[in-house]
Amino acid sequence: MKPHTLSILVENKAGVLSRVTGLFSRRGFNIESLAVGPCEEPGMSRITIVAIGDDNKVEQIMKQLNKLIDVIKVSDLTDNPRVERELALIKVTAELGTSRAEIMQIAEIFRAQIVDVSPKSLILQVIGDTDKIEAMVTLLRQYGVKEFVRTGTIGILRGMKPGTGGK
Repeated sequence: MKPHTLSILVENKAGVLSRVTGLFSRRGFNIESLAVGPCEEPGMSRITIVAIGDDNKVEQIMKQLNKLIDVIKVSDLTDNPRVERELALIKVTAELGTSRAEIMQIAEIFRAQIVDVSPKSLILQVIGDTDKIEAMVTLLRQYGVKEFVRTGTIGILRGMKPGTGGK
């Protein structure tokens, strides 16, 4: 059992996301992360799902996804060279003085940005892989994480596919 990152190209129509996620639910798969948005193809969206399962079960669910009418293409990025990222926003208690300076140092180490400042808190934005975000949140918990939200993983294969003419 390992996490699989699936990239699903779909027609951008009402109900498509519900049908895709419903298929996972009916098969007893928990979706660890889900991100969806428009992509390079007009009228299409790309759904990125991270789900944990063995290779055979993931292959079976990919075949079932390919049978859905609005699904154009399903790819498992897991065993291929890829770039994966998440975005997280973290609101941290940050009183003026020592704790604020320490939080700002942590932000600098993780290449995070401070996107909002108030008298008693800071909001940090961090982009990176899941491990980087987890490590930063772990360090910030000692100061008091008031709120935390993340996008879920998105991914794309590295390099060019042979025979695509640079696509």
